Amino acid sequence: MATLQNIRTKAGLLVAIVIGLSLAAFILGDLLQGGSSMFQRNRLEVGVIDGESIQYPEFQQEVEELGEIFKQNYGQNQLDDNTWAQVREQAWQRKIAEIVMGEAYEDLGIEVSSDELFDMLQGSNPHQIIRQLFSNPETGQFDRNAVVRFLKGMETGAVPADQRAYWLNIEQQIVEERTQSKYTYMVAKGMYITGEQAEASAAAGSKTVNFDYIALPHSSVADEDITITDKDLRDYYNANKEEYDSEASRRIEYITYPVEPSESDFAEAEEWITGIKAEFEETENTVQFVDTNSDISFNDAWDKKDDLPEAIGAWVFDEGAEVGQVYGPYKDGEAFTLAKLYKSEMMPDSVEARHILLQVTTQAELIAAQQLADSLKTMIESGADFAELARTNSADQGSAINGGDLGWFQRGQMVKPFENVAFENTTDSVTIVATQFGIHLIQTTKRGKLTRQVQVAYLTRNVTPSTKTYQNVYSQASQFVGENPTSEAFNAAVAEQGLTKRVANVGENDLTIVGLESSRPLIRAAYEAEVNDILTNNQDSRIFELNDNFVIAILASVTEKGIAPFENVKSRVELAVTKEKKAELLVEKAKEALSANTDLAGIAAALDVEVQSATGINFNSYSVPGMGLEPAVVGTVAALDVDEVSEPIEGNNGVYVVMATSVNEGVGVDVAAEKMRLAQTNTYRVGSEVFNVHRNSVEIEDKRAKFY
Repeated sequence: MATLQNIRTKAGLLVAIVIGLSLAAFILGDLLQGGSSMFQRNRLEVGVIDGESIQYPEFQQEVEELGEIFKQNYGQNQLDDNTWAQVREQAWQRKIAEIVMGEAYEDLGIEVSSDELFDMLQGSNPHQIIRQLFSNPETGQFDRNAVVRFLKGMETGAVPADQRAYWLNIEQQIVEERTQSKYTYMVAKGMYITGEQAEASAAAGSKTVNFDYIALPHSSVADEDITITDKDLRDYYNANKEEYDSEASRRIEYITYPVEPSESDFAEAEEWITGIKAEFEETENTVQFVDTNSDISFNDAWDKKDDLPEAIGAWVFDEGAEVGQVYGPYKDGEAFTLAKLYKSEMMPDSVEARHILLQVTTQAELIAAQQLADSLKTMIESGADFAELARTNSADQGSAINGGDLGWFQRGQMVKPFENVAFENTTDSVTIVATQFGIHLIQTTKRGKLTRQVQVAYLTRNVTPSTKTYQNVYSQASQFVGENPTSEAFNAAVAEQGLTKRVANVGENDLTIVGLESSRPLIRAAYEAEVNDILTNNQDSRIFELNDNFVIAILASVTEKGIAPFENVKSRVELAVTKEKKAELLVEKAKEALSANTDLAGIAAALDVEVQSATGINFNSYSVPGMGLEPAVVGTVAALDVDEVSEPIEGNNGVYVVMATSVNEGVGVDVAAEKMRLAQTNTYRVGSEVFNVHRNSVEIEDKRAKFY
């Protein structure tokens, strides 16, 4: 029977499930404040999708179920906040797809039959996920019998509940994918490509143009050379309002009181590490001492001089430090460190080795593998051919074919237990060692040049803010907010005290503010406040503790969903109008030069610019070397005759005048191949766009921010 570990390991590469869990008790506790109203559906409504209410308990259960599957998939016991946020988003998107597309599938009678599902799970056409889960690790071949054994275990109850849930989720994904692909191909088949379309596309794609051009970049016009009135700005805004359609957002202004180690915190850490130095020098169990007392665990790396910090390298290799001696303490950023020379030996830079890998997936296999390893070791030491034994016994097929030979390698290229044995072995000796890959028999066949290498044990004391430091910083923040309880007082005090005020525009479902870790509580508070309020957390405090920062913030402005007010986007409008005005000025200059000159060189001279060249451009070109993304230029030049000079072209980055110098029409156009390519492109487009079309046709109200 396929093991859960196999499923977890392989499915992690295939199954795109990101899932999560929230603090349900906390959420429901908030809801209880409404008394009997907690039973009203709108109080528990996470969202509305096409008129269907999504209730918190049901949605949260789906999130938690997916969360458990995620933990199994990646072998984790806990998920961090960011992962849970991604999980909830995944669950929400799946719910949207289920409701929005479910109706379309039902109307068209699209479904996956039990026969189809059987075929994809254990029939003649197994799904890719099933193939990966139940492939023989040694041969890479799909093992249908393993699937059958697993499913029989499901029927008899031999499969644990967590594996059962995992499998059912995989089945659901396979059904969803097949249903979607049926719909996608149905729509794609309706987007027929005619022969005339294919011929025109093939011709356009095969025709290439070489051309000369002159460029007048917008940056060549100084801002003071154009005049922009308020009427210009409002006219542009009114004519292009769709460009300023935006989601709801809140603008907050805030100050931070970072909690950083004080001078006394540094002094305390230095005193501690100085006091423990003698004990560190005297201890005979250096590794245990470091792991017990240091903020950084012992690192058993072997280093040469150049691998060590400069001062430590000089102390060990130049000043003749002896094993057991201690250097320091010395300050290293926000830490104090003692360095003890733990070991010093002449060791090879690299080794050549070979191995036999015995793969282990169960406890029973482990016992059998250990016995086999002992037997093989005895045989090799008695004269048996290592290479032949590797070819017949090693699970590492990549090296087994070469008699287990791994070639030469340096430190850092193998997992640590393997590396240690390979470098510490004497030539031709065989050692057994276990790693995450299984049990290895390792034989070091050659050792490189010997150099002095050392292990240095570092005992580190990080300098962290003390409770007193936290209290002092909190007192400063508390004094500020107590003396400045309004937005007017907040802004005046910030200016008077020379504090740095930061600004953030946040969406309702945003998770973080750049530069502020764990800032979701601040974002939620912004959506529960009125403009000019000082934000408060769920303990009714105006001081937010976000990791090592105390934060005080005000709600500066509110932007509702829809067309943003002119004042809110005035700076963006001004940039667009500036570009437009500069383009108008450059077009007039270019037209004036064109009226007095018939050739591009003369036009360039009149405009005091150089003629540049571009080659191999066709109608399908994405950009032009030297210009960037300029579709208007590509479209114009593709239609020019040789030596024909264009009118001024308004582009993304400036104004251009172009002249085709040669045209290659292309020969032997394969219309049938182009027709197939266009059809395939349509299929890809349908796959990526059809869901968005359906999604945009229904109303979706997302209320998750009330709960998470």
